[in-house]
Amino acid sequence: MVFTERDYLDLTLGDAQRQWQGIAARRAVPTGSRQVAFVPVETLLCLAAMYVVDHSRFGSSSAHRAPDPIQQLGRLFKRPPSSILAKMANLDGSRAHGARFDLLAGATLRSDSARMAEVYRTILAGARSAGIGEEPLPDFLHIERGGVLELLGQEELADSSTEASLERELQQWVELQGDLPESVTERLLWARVRVGQHRFAKDVLTNCGSACVFCGFAMGGAVGPSLLRASHIKPWRDSNHRERLEVTNGIAACPTHDAAFDVGLITVDSDLTVHRSGRLRSAMAHNEAVRRAFEPGAMRASIALPSDAVAPGRVFVDWHRANVFAA
Repeated sequence: MVFTERDYLDLTLGDAQRQWQGIAARRAVPTGSRQVAFVPVETLLCLAAMYVVDHSRFGSSSAHRAPDPIQQLGRLFKRPPSSILAKMANLDGSRAHGARFDLLAGATLRSDSARMAEVYRTILAGARSAGIGEEPLPDFLHIERGGVLELLGQEELADSSTEASLERELQQWVELQGDLPESVTERLLWARVRVGQHRFAKDVLTNCGSACVFCGFAMGGAVGPSLLRASHIKPWRDSNHRERLEVTNGIAACPTHDAAFDVGLITVDSDLTVHRSGRLRSAMAHNEAVRRAFEPGAMRASIALPSDAVAPGRVFVDWHRANVFAA
């Protein structure tokens, strides 16, 4: 059956249920044999998995090491995990000439979080009505029963220098997807960047224990992430694609200490000792409010991380100290 863009974007509960029934009746294809074509609920769940897993970190030989939900979706769809990862590569536009409706649906839904959440809930509702429970298909976006699909870390992308950097990359994407209009290619690029930034921010906040590494500020519940920033140590605009997604290139901080770090008023050494710039020290001497925010006791001597965290990469903190920090 040939599917159109409407089959992805306007998926109904009845459509989803029928597709799940077909998947449940499917037999696994022997290794090396041609896989059956993906139906929309499969493609759209691969799209949803992109909010959780960076597919570019895994190749065909390492697909078995990809985390859930990749393995769960492979078992559910009766496909190898490499097939799930390949579909994700098609969806984000990083593979030349991917399936057209995969690309169009992916660009549209990743640009509209509310619509993505609605489609995701329809897919899960169809699965439940077809007898597929939470063990084989968990709610890995945690919005099945309501809530919004909030993209974290988007503040960093609002910088004008980010747009300038993306303009330079756009031509490469136009050449890669030469059969698509430039406006669609630009949407694909922006969608990829936004979702990648979301994964980066989520991973950095988790790695830092959802607390400011400089002062320990933390607040649980729904307001927690919005009161913390997960920013790049080596700024997004100066990083390559791999560095932009690397958790060791990020720290979590409260808005005050995050802003100070971004403009070079504070930095960290390779041993994670915190340093104040001369400009900040001067401001502390003349302004009580500044002193209260950055004095010892308010700000730690060294950044603090959970015992199981990975430390910021030395190459990134050295870059910040050399290129951003104003000693």
